[in-house]
Amino acid sequence: MSHNMTSYQTINAQCCCFNLRKVTRAVTQFFDRHLEPADIRATQFTLLLTLTSATGKTLTEMAEGLVMDRTTLTRNLKPLEKAALITTVKLTDRRTKGYVLTDKGRTAIEKGVPLWKKAQQHIVGQLGDEKYGHLLKELDLVRSYANMPKTPRLKETQETQG
Repeated sequence: MSHNMTSYQTINAQCCCFNLRKVTRAVTQFFDRHLEPADIRATQFTLLLTLTSATGKTLTEMAEGLVMDRTTLTRNLKPLEKAALITTVKLTDRRTKGYVLTDKGRTAIEKGVPLWKKAQQHIVGQLGDEKYGHLLKELDLVRSYANMPKTPRLKETQETQG
């Protein structure tokens, strides 16, 4: 039993998923502290930035670009909508709706950008430009490995087979 417990404990120490999530939680908390004066969280800031480049992005477009599932994205958009930072609009295809920034959302971004820059400069400054550039490339590589091949969830496989 103790051998198994020891080997189980090493899983988290070696687990790519756990270690990446641990790092992202710490970095998110760091950026949250910096963005606090803008009354916005780091995750909300990135969602708002996603909407700056388009008029009316669909939930599917946003989810794909952010590598998030639609349910999680919907849950994250609700507080932004409630705070009047975003709103929905009808798109040319009347069956779908798009999300757009409101003036209040644009103001939140404008307030957040200098705070974000300060946090970003701190992290990059600690690592150095070269190491940070390398880190981004390595993270993109890890993301690409996780995206291929797309495997269906076990539950979905069981449903199609049963």
